[in-house]
Amino acid sequence: MIKVFNISKIIRLVLFAILILLIINTIFIYSRLTVEVVNQKKLLPIYCVDRNDKRIALTFDAAWGNDDTKELLSILKRFNAKATFFLVGFWVEKYPEDVKNIFSQGHEIGSHSDKHFHMSRLSEAEIIRDIKSCEEKIMRIIHKRPVVFRPPYGDYNNTLIRTLSSLGYYVIQWDVDSLDWKDLSAQEIAQRVLKRVKSGSIVLFHNNAKNTKYALPIILSSLSKQGYQFVTVSELIYKDGYYIDHQGVQRKIVR
Repeated sequence: MIKVFNISKIIRLVLFAILILLIINTIFIYSRLTVEVVNQKKLLPIYCVDRNDKRIALTFDAAWGNDDTKELLSILKRFNAKATFFLVGFWVEKYPEDVKNIFSQGHEIGSHSDKHFHMSRLSEAEIIRDIKSCEEKIMRIIHKRPVVFRPPYGDYNNTLIRTLSSLGYYVIQWDVDSLDWKDLSAQEIAQRVLKRVKSGSIVLFHNNAKNTKYALPIILSSLSKQGYQFVTVSELIYKDGYYIDHQGVQRKIVR
């Protein structure tokens, strides 16, 4: 007796086997991609600096207003403190005299982007275009190129850090957030900063927050009595022979 094969059943089995192979192949490819992404080194900006000489950097982001800049400069001068002001391009265009005043009083001008975009959402070409635009606006006023950059919203990714590094910038975050933008009281701002600051800290303020001008004298007075020195970010960070650890701490390479 000749056995008759069910052709449709065979076709179904073949198709099922092909489907299984495709699923296995897809899982294999996805696993490799996942491993590659996990193994890709996450680049970090500088959050603070490993040093024990009681040097710290006060920083002010300037984007949306300018009512208090002159008073902040007066307070800094009173305590012989230097700071870094991270300026957005459209702020530079709007307040060129204040940019001059900041620089002429010995403070550092850093870039805070040109348009205050979320930088991680931009392509490399878009990042370069934005950074160069802000850079040109600053240079037209103070005739000096900024070398430190703070991303708006603290938003960064590997593309941003690689691109800024290739342009000669150090990407800067902070390890002490005053939260002055939340309109905390002067005492609350001061307590936050004084509780968290240490040698090598980078402290975040904003030039037009409601109570920063009232908190700043309290902070400077207390830290001065403790022997702290207030320097610019460029004076605080290491320019070569360093690495940034997994917490964003910039450390000297010990040879």
